[in-house]
Amino acid sequence: MTTKNETSINIDRRDMETGTVSINSRAVDDALPFLQSYDHAILLDEDAEKALVKKIDWMVLPFLSVVAFLQFLDKSLLSYANVMGLEKDTHSDAAQFSYLATAFYVAYFIFELPSGYLIQRLPLAKYLGANVIVWGIILSINSGSTNYGSIVALRALLGAFESVVTPGLILITTMWYKKSEQPLRIGIWFCSTGLARAAGGLGSFAFQHYHGRVFKSWQIMFLVCGLVTIVAGIAVILFFPDNPMKSRLSATEKYIAVERLRTNMTGIENKHFRPRQMLEAFTDLRVIMLALLFTIASEVNGAMGNYQATLINGFGYTSEQSALLSIALGFVGLAAALILSYLAGRYNNRTLILIFLYPLGVAGCGLMAYSHQKHAELGGIFMLELVSSTPLIYSLAAANCSGHTKKITVNAMMLMSFSIGNIIGPLTFTGATAPAYIPAKIAMMAAFAAAEVIVIILRILLQLENKRRRNSGVAGHVKDSEYMNLTDKENPEFKYSL
Repeated sequence: MTTKNETSINIDRRDMETGTVSINSRAVDDALPFLQSYDHAILLDEDAEKALVKKIDWMVLPFLSVVAFLQFLDKSLLSYANVMGLEKDTHSDAAQFSYLATAFYVAYFIFELPSGYLIQRLPLAKYLGANVIVWGIILSINSGSTNYGSIVALRALLGAFESVVTPGLILITTMWYKKSEQPLRIGIWFCSTGLARAAGGLGSFAFQHYHGRVFKSWQIMFLVCGLVTIVAGIAVILFFPDNPMKSRLSATEKYIAVERLRTNMTGIENKHFRPRQMLEAFTDLRVIMLALLFTIASEVNGAMGNYQATLINGFGYTSEQSALLSIALGFVGLAAALILSYLAGRYNNRTLILIFLYPLGVAGCGLMAYSHQKHAELGGIFMLELVSSTPLIYSLAAANCSGHTKKITVNAMMLMSFSIGNIIGPLTFTGATAPAYIPAKIAMMAAFAAAEVIVIILRILLQLENKRRRNSGVAGHVKDSEYMNLTDKENPEFKYSL
């Protein structure tokens, strides 16, 4: 296939009234000059596209899944270590453990916007892999911790370097997949968190049978997981592509991989930071509602992510039984994430699924708080695993904003919201309310109820905006507007996904 010299492309934004386009070479998406470098268009054959998507799946999803798996496993090791004697060995108490869990998300929150900026400016895969290596080193150092202060410091550093993961994975998913394909793919790499929970429970059970004189069982667990993470980070740097244009695909496959994403109207990548798009993200009511929804939903994640094993232990199960039950819970969460993500993509209706999910969470929390029967309380935790709303919120955010700087900013806002919720969640667990933690269970119940109200309002806002755009009488399609790096507000052709 022959190529022609790259032309000077200079598109800035559509004038909302006249439909004209002004010119600025820094503003367009990187995909546009790539596509225009070909001297003729390549017809998109349906069978060829399906085969390419399968190839992309095998090239992209294993890396995303491994990174997501390690992120969740590594940050949740604290929960398992607590029932393995960390609290006693570091001379801390239940109240200090709550702050220990919070330290991770405080750092996570602080570093989210700087990480977002670096994600846009640096080669994405290389930056992601470097962060994986560093947090693997930090995790390994935990094995030498003998006091509360060192654990707090390492926990905060872990949060800082893990802050890049989820926004990076979401951005990578939007680079490779259509909107209709994104929920299932996000569900696939997100469901690896369920595998991580199962692996953590199994690892905790296994390491509890280690009785050495020099190291405690939880210290060995931190060391082994840290070394595995370092190896994974090296693999990401060496083998994972920064974007479709720089991948190992053939020239024709690269063209098809990029061209087929026109319908997303969200672009691929642009390395130039645009403050105006950042400001739009911070002032967009739909984004604000989505961030509020994620904050409230993440309160439950913060509570259960750090205290699930402790709660099960408080129901009357032994620490070994708690570890084994965590394995079963992990597989329930995995199955729920996959099924719900598939349904969201199949019917392109994420908000409706969320509306039906959150009442189930209210019921599960009610069982934990008021049943006073250990098997019923355990059933409540299993019900909470079915409410796998996080991948649906991720895909809702990914599908409903365009403009590269705005996408990066929205991803950062989502994870900052996630951090706030995860900071609040552990703080509802106090030493005075142990081991029943009734106020914390009631707080989770209230969070699910509030999330139900917010998702209904968000759905109505999206429907009203789509209706307004349909009735606005927008002029015909502007050529290549899909890759002009326009935000969803600037592009009247953009349709919001429900």
